[in-house]
Amino acid sequence: MKYLSKLWIVILFALSSAIVVQAQEKFKIIGLIVDEENTPVPFGNVGVFTKSDSSLVAGAASKEQGNFELAVVPGDYYTRITYVSYQPQFIPVTVRNRDVNLGVIKMVANTDVLDEVLVEGEKSQMELKLDKRVFNVSNDITNASRNAADILDNIPSVVVDVEGNVSLRGSQSVRILIDGKPSGLVGISGADALRQLQGNIIERIEVITNPSAKYEAEGSAGVINIVLKKDRKKGFNGAFSGNIGVPIELGISGNVNYRKGRFNIFGNYGIEYDKRPGEGNSEQIFFPETDSTYTTIRDRDHQRGGISHTFRMGTDFSITDNDIITASGLIRLSDEENKATIRYDDFNGSGDLTQRSIREDNEGEDEENHEYQLSYKRLLPGKGHEFKLDLQFRDGLEVERSDIVETYPLDNSREDLLQRSVNEEGDANFLIQADYTYPIKEGKKFEAGYRGNVRQITSDYIVEEQNEQGEWVSLENFSNRFVYDENVQAAYAIFENDMDKWGYQFGLRTEYTYISTFQRETDEKNERDYLNLFPSMFLSYKLNKAYTLQASYSRRISRPRFWYLNPFFSFSDRRNIRTGNPYLNPEFTDSYEFGLLNNLENSAFYAGVYYRHTTGLHQRVSYGEVLPGDSIVTTFSMPLNLGKEDAFGLEANFTYDPAEWLSMNGNANFYRSIIIGEFEGESLDRDTYTYNFQMAAKVKVGELDFQLRGNYRGPEITTQGERKSIYWMDLGANYKIMDGRGIFNFNIRDLFNSRRYRGFTETDVYRETSEFQWRARQFSLTFTYLINRKPGRNGGRNGGDYDGGDMGM
Repeated sequence: MKYLSKLWIVILFALSSAIVVQAQEKFKIIGLIVDEENTPVPFGNVGVFTKSDSSLVAGAASKEQGNFELAVVPGDYYTRITYVSYQPQFIPVTVRNRDVNLGVIKMVANTDVLDEVLVEGEKSQMELKLDKRVFNVSNDITNASRNAADILDNIPSVVVDVEGNVSLRGSQSVRILIDGKPSGLVGISGADALRQLQGNIIERIEVITNPSAKYEAEGSAGVINIVLKKDRKKGFNGAFSGNIGVPIELGISGNVNYRKGRFNIFGNYGIEYDKRPGEGNSEQIFFPETDSTYTTIRDRDHQRGGISHTFRMGTDFSITDNDIITASGLIRLSDEENKATIRYDDFNGSGDLTQRSIREDNEGEDEENHEYQLSYKRLLPGKGHEFKLDLQFRDGLEVERSDIVETYPLDNSREDLLQRSVNEEGDANFLIQADYTYPIKEGKKFEAGYRGNVRQITSDYIVEEQNEQGEWVSLENFSNRFVYDENVQAAYAIFENDMDKWGYQFGLRTEYTYISTFQRETDEKNERDYLNLFPSMFLSYKLNKAYTLQASYSRRISRPRFWYLNPFFSFSDRRNIRTGNPYLNPEFTDSYEFGLLNNLENSAFYAGVYYRHTTGLHQRVSYGEVLPGDSIVTTFSMPLNLGKEDAFGLEANFTYDPAEWLSMNGNANFYRSIIIGEFEGESLDRDTYTYNFQMAAKVKVGELDFQLRGNYRGPEITTQGERKSIYWMDLGANYKIMDGRGIFNFNIRDLFNSRRYRGFTETDVYRETSEFQWRARQFSLTFTYLINRKPGRNGGRNGGDYDGGDMGM
């Protein structure tokens, strides 16, 4: 009874308190929300929070005319005004015994300007930030009508080799993402897929050389994030382009966006047809143990290309003031017809021609990729307090069919060799990731998240040869059915503190990996799993407003790529075969970097030194072997865990705008690599120095813009030879008509046709010199028409009106 009476007292006290609170007079908080052009913003989210504990006390949406009204009791508050693709506005409010008018509140487009140093006054081609470098490639007029591989090859410190492999600061262990996540646009192999990714849907490229624990640990050299276009302006707007080029290049593309109130829809479509000629040659001198020395000269001509379609569509929808859902889908279809002709001339030790063979490969390549994404974002009480959830599913199918004929013009008694191959590759991937950000207080925040990724890749590769009876017989040494399963589960936590002068961040990421490979031909299964910790640390010190020092450390992993594990996948050149290694282990890298960032009124400069220590290094090793039933040496290239590498480098970036009509930017990278390793008792130790330079200048004369970009890559000693130097220049020009709504662009890729890859390889069986040009000089003309969209001052085709995907885990 005593407890019951006390309970009644508590209830009566609570009721009386509620009555007193309700009896308190409420006063209005009113205001008007406009955008940067002073246009009213309807359906903007307005929340009122207590200053003491950030609890929400009132909320409303602005009306069609942009005005809003809320009622609260007297107290100390702050208001948070948010709208999709605009920076949140926080305004302190003290309500006493009268209404409060906040006046006109101007929203600013969200361009992620925190901790940013903008290189140019407008949408710069290059932006230097404390954690990454951003290249606004749509503002580079030499990039018109380019594909993703071409664009990446013009990014400082990024190299795309003759086979399409991407490396960053001398390492191919780099992770490529689309809008912050793995994507079917990169494809299974990555190399050919990047050549098929049309550049007109790319807004910018972000290069992160030392990622924090928030990013997935994959990629020893860092992360390259390709951000696709997504408009953030209200109403209807878009851009449509058409291009024509020599060698054959035809394309039409368009991107549109419609935004009203809480709803936004965006989409783009592109169709492209091209034919890309290329050529190469090599001289191989063989000295097998059981035969005399002989020489093979190989000449190759090829033409690759076909038709491709890319369609992407998505929507943003604000369910409530604090809940936003984004859904998007992407489909890419391609149909290529590739032709390659290889001529082998064999000479004996006296220099006499003993044999000639001509191998013609006609390949049809069909590819289909689908990708679906769903994202949810919840804004929680407090500035920067939020939760994000992302779901992604993608699948792809690529089928390559080759018909091969090899003839022997100097030997009439020898029958033609007929071969064919079919390679069917499938890829299915599911990704889920969640990110939580909690601001502790001014300058301090805590982040945590989870990421789960499950993937399966299958490859059915069959090579057949026609025998004397006209029957097709499988070549068992090269046919293979391969299944690759990968399951990566990860969690991370980060603490950050940004003070007046000092700033620091500490993070830890845990990843569990399970990988399984299965060769159905041999019924051989290889399973492995490992649990790893990946710490990251960042430290910055602001000397003054113009100078900032930065130091960072991270541990990274590079798991073997699918093509590094798959034993066989190509038979186009039967004398030079690239294979995989299903027993390859991951490589681990500890990466350190220290740099100085300087920003002045009309220039910016960054200089940094870096060091990477890698164990279990992935390197391709070449060797020669005489196959059963053959009298000549076949060369093989296979990836191995070669040993360890210590890499040292110095990198510098600068921009300089001496006048309104002139802007310049450049990059230099000096690099030293020491590799210690061996293969079959042979030492493959290497100590090499190399350097890369890039310089670009843009001149503006009225409505006409000119841009010239030059690249030079110095020679480099490789594990078994040397890569020679390479240089090239690109030229572009823009001319605007119809008050800037129409833009003509003309550009020449590889102005002097000098982009040729040259190298030298030596093993205990052969010595080879080679030269290869993957793609010849290209002339392109593009016309772009803008609808309700302003061109950028730089003459960029899209004026920087786009927003892109955030970097995810």
